[in-house]
Amino acid sequence: MAEREHGHRPPPTDTEIDSADWDGRELDREVHRRVLFTGVDMTEATDHGSVFDECVFRDVRFNVSVHEDARFAGCTFVRCSFFDATFRGCKLTGSMFDDCSYGLLKVEGGDWSFAGLPGADLRGSTFRDVRLREADLTGVRLEGASLLRCDLSGAWLHGADLTRCDLRGSDLGGLDPLTAKIGGAIIDVGQAAAVATALGLDVR
Repeated sequence: MAEREHGHRPPPTDTEIDSADWDGRELDREVHRRVLFTGVDMTEATDHGSVFDECVFRDVRFNVSVHEDARFAGCTFVRCSFFDATFRGCKLTGSMFDDCSYGLLKVEGGDWSFAGLPGADLRGSTFRDVRLREADLTGVRLEGASLLRCDLSGAWLHGADLTRCDLRGSDLGGLDPLTAKIGGAIIDVGQAAAVATALGLDVR
């Protein structure tokens, strides 16, 4: 597997929304393209089907917000907080996360393929039925988290900490148990065979 390039340059933006108070705001199918959001408070905002394409979010608070069927394609999130935020059926393909905080993040369904979450502290977060194909999860911290029935094909899990993580039903084909921490992780019988094979064991 070729080495992944870690350098990331945020997309260029055309307009800026600075320090806006969107606390508790309802976003209904809004469309934002190439917008720089700086210091915006989206705490407890509800978002139904809005589109954010190639936007940059810096120091934005998404705490306790709920996003359903929204799209954040090719976006960059820098120093944003996602405490107790919920994403249902959302598309975040190709989005990058840098120095963000995530406590109790909940992701249900949707497509996060090619997303970049290197080194993210996702302890206690929950991902269910999420497409995470070729996502960069290098060094991610998932102790005590849940990755249930997730598509992790081609995901980068080098150095990931999956201690006590519930991984049942997820594709672990890209997991190297020699480079990731998996002590106490919860897996099903089929996954156990895949992990044993990755360790070079002869499963009969």
